[in-house]
Amino acid sequence: MRAGSTVLVTGGASGLGAAVVAAVARAGGRPLVLDRRSPADGVPWMECDLADTRAAETATRRLAERAGGLDAVVTAAGIDVPGRLAEVPGETWDRIVAVDLLATAAVIRAALPLLEASRGRVVTVASTLGVKAVGDATAYCAAKFGVVGFTRALAAELAGRVGVTLLVPGGMRTAFFDDRDERYKPGPDANLNDPADTAAAIMFVLSQPAGCAVRELVVCAEQESSYP
Repeated sequence: MRAGSTVLVTGGASGLGAAVVAAVARAGGRPLVLDRRSPADGVPWMECDLADTRAAETATRRLAERAGGLDAVVTAAGIDVPGRLAEVPGETWDRIVAVDLLATAAVIRAALPLLEASRGRVVTVASTLGVKAVGDATAYCAAKFGVVGFTRALAAELAGRVGVTLLVPGGMRTAFFDDRDERYKPGPDANLNDPADTAAAIMFVLSQPAGCAVRELVVCAEQESSYP
């Protein structure tokens, strides 16, 4: 990644997104954040509920225009509420798909003109549950399987114009699991990755020379139970 590169990170106030923001800043880049909460001090951001995809598009354009352009987008925002399909309220199920899948497409759609102008890069964040389905996760699996298909199609569509990478991370030590019912929380001996390590993999992608694309990348703890 060139010094001074501008990188938009969704969900940049916490978890993997915050780790990416910190890594971009350390590398001399300029992180921008879309989130419902404020990111680290001094990072330009816009408050946005990504479940409102039209609002996500507008916020992306405004934030990028303020920054004078974009060199990369990392769609790190994600939510989940595990449970059986019949027990998860419809509004909750829809919101998971909206934030995890529809907002991914909306933000990238809005950023595309600027990314094409800079010959920039996109990194979408799927999940090991985007390639391996499990019970009590219909919304999350639907969304993350969708991110996988969306990204592969996008890579074919934008080849030679914008670099597109699909990141498939395993579980990480973040607040992602905090609000879950106890039966859906990782146990004390769970193998979870440090989000900083996953962010380092994203920085590797962003640091590739022009014309070189890392198409897909799986990053997880060595004993990750959900992959392969």
